[in-house]
Amino acid sequence: MAVLKLQKYGSPVLREKAMPVSKVDNEVRELVENMIETMYAEGGVGLAAPQVGVSKKIIVIDIEEKGVIVLINPVIIKREGETKEEEGCLSVPGVYSTVRRSSTITVEALDLDENKIRITQEGFLAIALQHEIDHLEGYLFIDRLSPAKRLMIKDQLKEIV
Repeated sequence: MAVLKLQKYGSPVLREKAMPVSKVDNEVRELVENMIETMYAEGGVGLAAPQVGVSKKIIVIDIEEKGVIVLINPVIIKREGETKEEEGCLSVPGVYSTVRRSSTITVEALDLDENKIRITQEGFLAIALQHEIDHLEGYLFIDRLSPAKRLMIKDQLKEIV
């Protein structure tokens, strides 16, 4: 396994819509292993493939009580409720702000064996899933902030680029 280079705010790959994975092969499995290694090395709880420079729809999340979750081509099919929690991002280091998200979500995806799975999660895991799936669509958590909040973090963002 290898720790991959983390893409930071300003990197074009973070703004691209990621491509679906057509086949879960050894290359994808190796990428997933390296993403997990990178997530741990960077001290994160989730990571999307674009964050390591790969424009593919793959996310990994490790919430201690649930273990590692790997989702290929994840799609949110249902949202319920609302919550506001402070978020940060490995690709936007040092920046934190409160983001409004759905409190419960249902996601469909493929697992590493190409089985179609459906998971419903709430709380922190629901927030983490939404955050990582946003990366696959070319969005960062800062895109969900109000114009006033974005203005407040403008100088921090300039330091990252």
